[in-house]
Amino acid sequence: MTDPRTPPNIVVVLADDMGWGDLGCYGSAIPTPQIDRLAGEGVRATNCHSASAVCTPSRYALMTGRYAWRGPLKNFVLMGHGPALIEPSRPTLASVLRRAGYATGAFGKWHLGLGWRHTDGSVRDAFAPGARLHDDIETDFGRDIDYTAPVSGGPTALGFDRFFGIAGSLDMPPYAFIDQDRTVGVPEREKKRYLTEQRPGLAVEGFEESEVDARFVAEARAFIRAQDGPFLCYLAPSAPHRPNVPPAFIRGRSGLGDRADGVCLIDWAVGQLRAELEAKGVLDDTLFVVTSDNGAPMIFTDDGDVRQHRPNGDWRGQKGDLWDGGHREPFIARWPGRFAAGTATDAPICLTDVLPTVAAAAGLSVPVEDGRDILPVLAGADPGESDRPIVHHSLGGRFALRSGRWKAIFSAGSGGGFSEPSITDLFATGSGKAHPAPPWDVAHPAGQLYDMEADPAETDNLWDREPALVAALYERLRAICGDESSGLPFDVPVDWSGSSRGARRAEPDWSVGPGVGSVR
Repeated sequence: MTDPRTPPNIVVVLADDMGWGDLGCYGSAIPTPQIDRLAGEGVRATNCHSASAVCTPSRYALMTGRYAWRGPLKNFVLMGHGPALIEPSRPTLASVLRRAGYATGAFGKWHLGLGWRHTDGSVRDAFAPGARLHDDIETDFGRDIDYTAPVSGGPTALGFDRFFGIAGSLDMPPYAFIDQDRTVGVPEREKKRYLTEQRPGLAVEGFEESEVDARFVAEARAFIRAQDGPFLCYLAPSAPHRPNVPPAFIRGRSGLGDRADGVCLIDWAVGQLRAELEAKGVLDDTLFVVTSDNGAPMIFTDDGDVRQHRPNGDWRGQKGDLWDGGHREPFIARWPGRFAAGTATDAPICLTDVLPTVAAAAGLSVPVEDGRDILPVLAGADPGESDRPIVHHSLGGRFALRSGRWKAIFSAGSGGGFSEPSITDLFATGSGKAHPAPPWDVAHPAGQLYDMEADPAETDNLWDREPALVAALYERLRAICGDESSGLPFDVPVDWSGSSRGARRAEPDWSVGPGVGSVR
């Protein structure tokens, strides 16, 4: 290993819809030898959470160190032609490291909006008053986009020297690669063949979904190979998000279907990057992180039998939900000499932490609104703050707060996620409308409170039995959110003193266990 004072290279692999239970090192039957090897040589987090249970806001948090609801996006995700969501002036994972002399490259799914030029010359502004962020099938089709013009507000405007990827997910138009700030070819005809869940739109001739992730990996390897100084390589494959179309050399590897093969594809990608780092002689000079943007969906029968393989482990819920299956993520980090091999941490961490942690590894200090430097936690020098508050956010824009052993969900049911009531109609229409579950407001003050130590499966709702604790957690959440521009209503009567639901205690019952002091 080189001088420990030398800034490490940074590799971040962010899988798409890969659940907590999808990797071998988390108990899965899916073969993931490359990622398991990283875990055996580094540290594995068991209490890591995405900042949102869906793609766009989760990626926003990783890239900026702040919750996405602090910006324009309050629910759902952007479509492929959504406007650029990050201001060019905001520090990002890439811009911070580039200012410190790093070469920066992003490869794969962007899904944070782009400044597409329309045929009338206009470019949508996510920050304009009354801006429309969500597109239906018609507005996202792409007929009014000038694909010969460069996009603005994307990766190359936010600190990445090199970008090769796609605008959104593989189920969204345009069906085309983007190289730097232009599409590779012009998407000028409607896609001829639609795969599962794909929305109608324009495609470049010859665009083949099964080859997309392999191309991202090839571009990432070429970027690493070309560097002669410190670099950031951010790889965001499309797998195992739908449509699940593993390439021929991966198909069948899991024995559990195409989605599980997509997890194998992520493992292959990690192995490919590792091989490039080894060939270059810099593997042990690299901080290598593997994680995912949100939990796995479990409502699609063609994804595999969830009784045979539970992609979110034993956690309740799935993608989009406020239950832990929606946002509890695998997180593996390898950095020899800094992280002890074969270790694990149960400290609460969040993907908002990636930016400040990577910055600290590079010797930088970057103030962010929500993330924290967790290098000491990953190194085993700090047990972490057991009662650290972490905000969870659902597809429908509902909130939950975790603090110590307690988790308060300020919504009924899944909070507007993929679990019942069904939102399959949303995918059929591509409307971008929020989940039809009742909102959290004065007229609908019902919620959920779980003791995650005694009841990690989130089955025993203590909401009506611990009114003072609920009120204290709600007050803490309001303090974090700041004001109602976050999307959290501030006037919901959770203090139901004297109601039939139960009398309010003067103070929370702190005797029920450790870790609750953070809500005082």
